[in-house]
Amino acid sequence: MRRWVIFVIILSFCQTEAAAEPPTTGFIKKQFKNLDGHLSPYVLFVPHNYDGKKPFPVILFLHGAGETKGGAKQPVEVGIGPAIKKREATFPFLVVIPQAEHTMTPVRERWFAGKPDGDRALAILESVIKEYQVDPRRIYLTGLSMGGYGTWNLAAAHPDRWAAIIPICGGGDPATADKIKAIPCWCFHGDADKAVPVEQSRKMIAAMKNAGGSPKYTEYPGVGHNSWDKAYTTEELYSWMLDQTK
Repeated sequence: MRRWVIFVIILSFCQTEAAAEPPTTGFIKKQFKNLDGHLSPYVLFVPHNYDGKKPFPVILFLHGAGETKGGAKQPVEVGIGPAIKKREATFPFLVVIPQAEHTMTPVRERWFAGKPDGDRALAILESVIKEYQVDPRRIYLTGLSMGGYGTWNLAAAHPDRWAAIIPICGGGDPATADKIKAIPCWCFHGDADKAVPVEQSRKMIAAMKNAGGSPKYTEYPGVGHNSWDKAYTTEELYSWMLDQTK
């Protein structure tokens, strides 16, 4: 009887210790199971002060064409990933970083709503929302180049979902401006961009303003396609994002 009591006490202690184990933080490699059973890798950044109790804001990041599956670099290596690493200890957002896989889809449309990669990105976001403590009023969308096009498109397809959008060196359909005019937006582009002409962002910003919106726009003089390094290291960007809530 005494041995049984001791065993129960030890078991209870072990269960308490396991329950008290803090959540894993930092950059975490994860996998998303698609409906057909295919596993899609993605990266999740979890803030170092995440404790699983209070809700955190979350960013969905859409990478550019060069980081598509089979590319020279991984999505976490370009754009928001390096920016997070510079301030990793204090970065206050959960960040979802999926990877596009469907190279047969036209480049500018890979992250679009209704396309496999676009729909998967949203499904991965939903899985993170279910698994982690997320503030539903602070869900943000951003992307660069191909991901910039995806940001404009997913914003128009799901305008009620986002607390703010940050499209970088991409383009969208000005005809959708009325759908997204109420979404807080900060757009970035370099005026010397030869891959995606700066007029693409200018047209979207003008359309949003004409529709009654008040987007922010930063255009970098003399900067080519890589305007994302400057954009994602803009300290004010993240405080501005936190100020935007649903």
